[in-house]
Amino acid sequence: MRLKRIYELVAATGHLKRFIVLGSFVTAKPEPNDVDVFLVMQDTFDLAQVTGEARLVFDHSAAQAHFGASVFWLRRMAAFPDEGEAVFGWQLKRNGTRRGIVEVTEA
Repeated sequence: MRLKRIYELVAATGHLKRFIVLGSFVTAKPEPNDVDVFLVMQDTFDLAQVTGEARLVFDHSAAQAHFGASVFWLRRMAAFPDEGEAVFGWQLKRNGTRRGIVEVTEA
């Protein structure tokens, strides 16, 4: 439910470009502990316009306390060198191996 709620709040901003899930949620763990999310937001996203519970998603410490989730985000223009490479970067572990990631999209 935590992951679904985070997705709903972010999607409701109208500025979500990519919603990437990583960590134990994309492993074979029967009961994943933590939620790890990487968001790519449209360049037009204005955090100052986000209020209420949705605002907590975009504050790493608040998201951890409220949702039990590590949420990292950026605007498309900040993705270096581009959003595809930024997403790929989150797939790399410190030891150079790749972790599983899943991109959530609306059907």
